[in-house]
Amino acid sequence: MAAGGAKFIKRNKIKASMGDRLFDIFNYSFMILLMIVTLYPFLNVLAVSLNQAQDSLKGGIYLLPRVWTWDNYAYILKEATIFHATYISILRTVIGTVTTVFCSAMVAYTISRQDYVLRRFITVAFILTMYFNGGLIPNYLLIRDLNLIDSFWVYIWPGLIGVFNLIIIRSFIENLPESILESAKMDGAGEFRTFFNIVLPLTTPVLATVALFSGVYQWNSWFDVFLYNSSNIDLSTLQYELQKILQNSNTTSGTTSINGMISGASGAQQNSVTPLSIRATMTIVASVPIIMVYPFLQKYFVKGMMVGGVKG
Repeated sequence: MAAGGAKFIKRNKIKASMGDRLFDIFNYSFMILLMIVTLYPFLNVLAVSLNQAQDSLKGGIYLLPRVWTWDNYAYILKEATIFHATYISILRTVIGTVTTVFCSAMVAYTISRQDYVLRRFITVAFILTMYFNGGLIPNYLLIRDLNLIDSFWVYIWPGLIGVFNLIIIRSFIENLPESILESAKMDGAGEFRTFFNIVLPLTTPVLATVALFSGVYQWNSWFDVFLYNSSNIDLSTLQYELQKILQNSNTTSGTTSINGMISGASGAQQNSVTPLSIRATMTIVASVPIIMVYPFLQKYFVKGMMVGGVKG
């Protein structure tokens, strides 16, 4: 009996081991496939951006360029306004992200307090703005009446508090141990000191998540530039300048007319770009800064998205 039981246990272990191996094989295969599906579009766009424009029109470019060239990047970067627009985009992204995260965190902490009598009313008022909007014309008239037209602050003030960000931060704060906040109050800490010394350090993961959301929005935004600052070249952003370059390329008929737009080229040395190559190059230029920042926020981003836990 003992020998039979040992054989049975050994047989079950072998079956379990085979099952674990099959699961690992399937899991790794699926994750590798998912990684390929995720990375391929970006690598394909990178290959097109580094490929000679006319050759790209033939198709057949997948992961590596067929005819290597930097002409597509040279065409975009030769624009005199690109570098100043990049500076405005960076300034807008940094200031907009910092102010949005800080103000959203302060409001979120306020409406997360159970003893605040207006918390429910203010929360509902904020949520209603997610479902109802005055429309483009009323928004423009409001911005005009606030004297924000042709102003850098039109990029900052309208989006100072994002309702979605507010809900995420509030949910995270509500899941913090209430005993920590009560201990701070018993030690004589006021609301501001509790917020700055306790709440902000404990909510670093969710603040990093909101910072990533806000930073991506600020960096990619161009329509507000078109609406409010299109006549002021000094306040133009990188995305808006790239959008204008793309529109100019789309209005030309074929690469021949585009060739006339390229300065500094002559005779046999003249190169050409196409709307396809410009779109690919624009995608890389606009995406690289966000891709460089994301690894530093990844660990906080994963933690910050886990806001549905049960209170301890």
